[in-house]
Amino acid sequence: MADVSIRNVTKRFGKTEIIHGVSCDIREGEFIVILGPSGCGKSTLLRLIAGLEEITSGEIAIDGRVVNRLEPAQRDIAMVFQNYALYPHMTVYRNMAYGLKIRRMPAAEVDRRVRAAAGILELSELLDRKPRQLSGGQRQRVAMGRCIVREPKVFLFDEPLSNLDAKLRVQMRMEIRKLHEELKITSIFVTHDQVEAMTLGDRLVVMDNGAAAQIGTPLEVYERPANLFVAGFIGSPAMNFLQAEVAADGRRLVLPDGLDVALPGAGVPARAGRRVILGVRPEHLEPNGGRADGIRLAVDHVELLGADTLVHGRCGSMALTVRLADVQRIDKHAVIVLHAPPEKLHLFDPETKARIEK
Repeated sequence: MADVSIRNVTKRFGKTEIIHGVSCDIREGEFIVILGPSGCGKSTLLRLIAGLEEITSGEIAIDGRVVNRLEPAQRDIAMVFQNYALYPHMTVYRNMAYGLKIRRMPAAEVDRRVRAAAGILELSELLDRKPRQLSGGQRQRVAMGRCIVREPKVFLFDEPLSNLDAKLRVQMRMEIRKLHEELKITSIFVTHDQVEAMTLGDRLVVMDNGAAAQIGTPLEVYERPANLFVAGFIGSPAMNFLQAEVAADGRRLVLPDGLDVALPGAGVPARAGRRVILGVRPEHLEPNGGRADGIRLAVDHVELLGADTLVHGRCGSMALTVRLADVQRIDKHAVIVLHAPPEKLHLFDPETKARIEK
């Protein structure tokens, strides 16, 4: 195991900078997930750590050793790719053993490591098969086994579950987490899937346009998003955003439909009339139960999902989605008034997009 230190790392292709001064300290044995949409720079950052791309400036250290100028083979890392990258003409055993054999490791040690990894990944009965005889999940386990046998200091995962169907992805998520808890090897996992990120990561690095928008535990990122991008990206359905204005008493927000909502604590540290963006997650809205305050929703569409109900509509001119905890019959074109607990509200500055602390 090893810690990984990323200090002010940038990457340019020509005059275009695509990684903008990312810094993060990854503790020994930690499982870090780099999360973000396509094109945000998450895979590029992973390739910089692996040595597959050369950094433009900054510093990357693994186990206290700066690796900026080291080749990938010298960094003591192992990488699992999205496309498995197995040799089709080799058996499972030979695929897992190949990297050790070219390093001229003694045959007995190679056999010990391969069979130990196969046991961990439940591949012992498949060692004589070739990749074409395996399912997608089994191939991915072989790819992970090939990394395990190297006994590296750091595992790097580049969207390893993207080619699997939904059911198999759930299974593989659990297997990867179980594997990490057993081996306790420092792991860095790249994905665009927030469910993978929330369930796998000890901490998340949420990437936006080449920068780290927020670094924190899954719960921290969910409950206290640092800016509008993080708030809108984390959560499904996505957080609702409403234009609002601070009331004269500084303790309430006035909404475009004329209703208002209470703020917790001392309210917003700003003058009356200040414009803000109010964020509230669909699962935190509920029928107001006769309260005087609330958010008025004109219903457009209702989705009955069994365990819960999604209600889509508009608050003034702004779209709004509500997740209700059970199946509720709500007529299309109905108007309902919703309440959000003050402690569940999020406020953002319309200009800087940053979170406003209440």
